[in-house]
Amino acid sequence: MAVGTITPGVGSLPATPSAIKQTVASAYVDLRDSGWAQQYLPDLMDKEAEVFGNRTISGFLAQVGAEEAMAADQVVWSEQGRLHVSAAGVIAAATGIVTSNGHGVRKHDTVVLNRAGVGTLKCLVTASDANTFTVLPYTQAAMNTGSGTTFTNGAVTGFVFGSEHKKGTGVHEKALEPSFASLENKPVIIKDLYEVSGSDASAIGWIEVSGEEGQNGYMWYLKANGDTMARFTDYCEMTCIEGELTAAGAGTATPLGAISGTQGLFSAIETRGNVMTGGYGSPADALGSMDLLLKRFDSQGAIEENMMFLNRTYSLAIDDMLAGLAPNIGVGYGLFDNSADMALNLGFTGFRRGTYDFYKSDWKYLNDATLRGAFTDVNGVVVPAGTSNVYDQGLGKNMKRPFLHVRYRASQTESRKMKTWITGSVGAATSQLDAMEVNYLSERCLVTQCANNFFSMT
Repeated sequence: MAVGTITPGVGSLPATPSAIKQTVASAYVDLRDSGWAQQYLPDLMDKEAEVFGNRTISGFLAQVGAEEAMAADQVVWSEQGRLHVSAAGVIAAATGIVTSNGHGVRKHDTVVLNRAGVGTLKCLVTASDANTFTVLPYTQAAMNTGSGTTFTNGAVTGFVFGSEHKKGTGVHEKALEPSFASLENKPVIIKDLYEVSGSDASAIGWIEVSGEEGQNGYMWYLKANGDTMARFTDYCEMTCIEGELTAAGAGTATPLGAISGTQGLFSAIETRGNVMTGGYGSPADALGSMDLLLKRFDSQGAIEENMMFLNRTYSLAIDDMLAGLAPNIGVGYGLFDNSADMALNLGFTGFRRGTYDFYKSDWKYLNDATLRGAFTDVNGVVVPAGTSNVYDQGLGKNMKRPFLHVRYRASQTESRKMKTWITGSVGAATSQLDAMEVNYLSERCLVTQCANNFFSMT
């Protein structure tokens, strides 16, 4: 059976709101040109049809994160480094000298070295300085001679598994300092504006409207105001998801003043996390990709519970993967709940693979045709559940916080989490402007902790 194609009709509704402030034909029902000029009065349906359903996309961060006030221009936190010492460098096999800048390997350490395509040797470190260390193998005369593994010149990786000293010798030649990463992010100021003239504010519209923010009635400006508020709330969340820090020499560095940007979720995952490309074209591919994901989890924090927020394509691919396992492991769709009187459940909301639990959810942001639904560069994210232990430099102590949390500017007298204020002459007059202006403002940023445990699916 061939898979069909879908093409939007020529008369599809516009997907973006008009930025024009005054009444325009594209935004309002015009009965003068298309209605009153006709021989008979049109049959007017007095309720707006909600063809797109709930259009707001915010809510992702509310599910997986938290919000917390801050009073500074930036938030700084520290993340611990790895416990064990590993190194990568280039070996001169004849001498056993490994060049690896800032390696942390010490004299008398015992190491496991691997040369890709050759094999693995366990070695003793006989000398060490800032950028090199020298090794001798336990099981053969030299790194490049012997009946076992013969190393050649080239790239090697390795790790320390202990140390060995002769009797009566002194202490280790130097101590190791714990490593950590100091990270920071900056809040950005997000603004929006809704305006309606005094004359239009007194006009009664013909269409009954309703919106995501609960606005209902016949006055068109109430609908527009509610839509502006809903759109601004989405902008606050999308800024925390899509934000980018301004790079040195970037085009955004000077034209609008001191624009520093902010690091959003996608940017944090790309720079400090994991990006998985492809691998969900078939159930077999999806299963193989999941196993690669588990291996990567094992090398990172090994956090047992994880949330998967996916677009429709990847969500169905995982459903198909799980369904494909049914004949082999004796599991069916809703095996114990299905009956003749109910709809067949063809979807899964969670599963366990290896030692990890995954909870799957569709992410509206990745499906919306006017947002990420039009692109294919991000198909889903995997976010660890629970909290992490980090050192907060502002508070000077260790804190348990969700892996994702939003910081917003606030003090005892001012909160910039979500501000609105009204100016103009409509209602309570505050200026000579014959209009009502509703101003929206927020100052916030996203803190992505332990990004090495996050995945982006592209």
